[in-house]
Amino acid sequence: MCAVVDLLYFVLLVSSLIFIHESGHFAFAKIFGVKVLTFSIGFGPSVLRVRGKETEYRLALIPFGGFVKMLEESKQAEPILPEERGRTFESQALWKRVVIVLAGPAMNLLFPIALYTSVFLDQDKLLPPTVGVVIPGRPADGKLKPGDRITKVGGEDVASFADLSRIIGRNSGNSLVVEAERDGKIVDINVMPTDEAEVGELDIVEHAGKVGIAPYFPAAVIGVPQPDSPAGHAKLQTFDRIIGVGGRRIDRFLDLVDALATNRGDEVILSYLRPVRVPRALGGLCDMAVLTPGVAQLAPRPRDAGHSQTEDSDGRTADLLDRTGIESADMYVAFVPEASGEWRAGLRPGDRVTALDGAPQRLWQSMEDELVASADKLHELQWMRGGTPMRGFFQLRKEQWYDEFGQHYARYVFHSDDWVPRAPDRLVANPHRVVYAVRRGFEETASVIRFIGIGILRLAQGRLSLSSVSGPITMYDIAGQAGARGATYFVWAMALLSVNLGMINLLPIPVLDGGHLLFFLFEAARRRPLPLRVREVASLAGMVVLVLLMMVAFKNDVERRWDVIVAQVHELLA
Repeated sequence: MCAVVDLLYFVLLVSSLIFIHESGHFAFAKIFGVKVLTFSIGFGPSVLRVRGKETEYRLALIPFGGFVKMLEESKQAEPILPEERGRTFESQALWKRVVIVLAGPAMNLLFPIALYTSVFLDQDKLLPPTVGVVIPGRPADGKLKPGDRITKVGGEDVASFADLSRIIGRNSGNSLVVEAERDGKIVDINVMPTDEAEVGELDIVEHAGKVGIAPYFPAAVIGVPQPDSPAGHAKLQTFDRIIGVGGRRIDRFLDLVDALATNRGDEVILSYLRPVRVPRALGGLCDMAVLTPGVAQLAPRPRDAGHSQTEDSDGRTADLLDRTGIESADMYVAFVPEASGEWRAGLRPGDRVTALDGAPQRLWQSMEDELVASADKLHELQWMRGGTPMRGFFQLRKEQWYDEFGQHYARYVFHSDDWVPRAPDRLVANPHRVVYAVRRGFEETASVIRFIGIGILRLAQGRLSLSSVSGPITMYDIAGQAGARGATYFVWAMALLSVNLGMINLLPIPVLDGGHLLFFLFEAARRRPLPLRVREVASLAGMVVLVLLMMVAFKNDVERRWDVIVAQVHELLA
């Protein structure tokens, strides 16, 4: 039954994209007065046939394509009536023929804008423009604080973190005035975004301005560096996740800081979840941890005489450590692979990393970035264990592998990790849903067009293996998987494949739309059409190239999915 459903999704997906493509040719042919004889979705025997005033509309059995047959003198077996000579495709001005041919791929490239827009219209909630994490050493370090709510950037109102990222992203190297709400007051901060390049798949480099902030807040997972502190006396442990203080719900570490900041030394009840390791769980398939609830009685130290509660978030965090012995667990090691260089250097779970290559560390993610940036050197790591300072030397391991498409990858990896999950997001209403959705629709479509275009270029350069070329079996899998996950995923897959279809049709291969455009280019240069014989030979050669590409794609599909193909064929036959 599953295979039948997947087949229906596949037919729906392919037929929809072919309809959009051929509609482009059909619409502009009609607009320019060209007589359209047949509009067909699919090839082979007709399943449905409707005769219009002058056009026959067909739905054919094989859904792998379609065509719009226009009145063309060179392809008519019978003479064309004199009154219809002006309605042939050849009789149209060159620019009109270019538009008619280009309209098909253009529809496939424009259609995803509507599809993506429909998906983003569902996003009625967005991340607020609130600073969750400030990355050390970046432009915002020492200027913006966790909990700051940004209201304006460079004079522009900001309603969500998406707005904030967009404005900062296009102002690399420009000083910006950031207006933020902090502890009930409005403050102005000058920040200059720096240009950052990110290398993605296919070696695509994306540039954007960044200031080093993130919207997510770390959960209230604690570190207890000193066993003789109030937290240690309360039997709290590193990696305990605090979920309540005196009956008040706690989600974020910032909430924990605020909840204990007003405490004058009175005993308070803390509720927590403690991860308890279950080695060789699920029959030895993995190691895991189970969160067990608990309650602790914490008695913070009273503040020294003359010391009042600080309003600065950094000051409150330092005050929390001093009075309770509690800090964020961000720099505490939760996992160290036994075969890794850091394990051989002596690093163990529970250690608190303090410095890398002599530089103090405040955020695990920024430490990882520093390691990867200088991956080929020997690193010195310093850490604390039970109040005792320790250090060791290690070098990152280089991993190399090939993906399913035969593409080679290499990277340096730091497999040791911390454990600080993100707190639940506190979303805000999207004030401009339509504008937001349309803008994201254009951005996503442009991104996919760029990605596929560079992919085709990498194939031509030989930097991407032909084994990465996929065909109808992969499309069948994508359609089935996306359909099973819901309408949003199916629409997303349709948008991606629509761009694929449009880009492939623009390739300068005779029999494709791009091949026809190439003929028109020669016609414009010569001021007369190419000889019919030349076009016929070129079309035959183009057909051979296309068949070879289809054979390669089919071979790749079969090699990657042979077991699944056999199982689904059996299911269909049954």
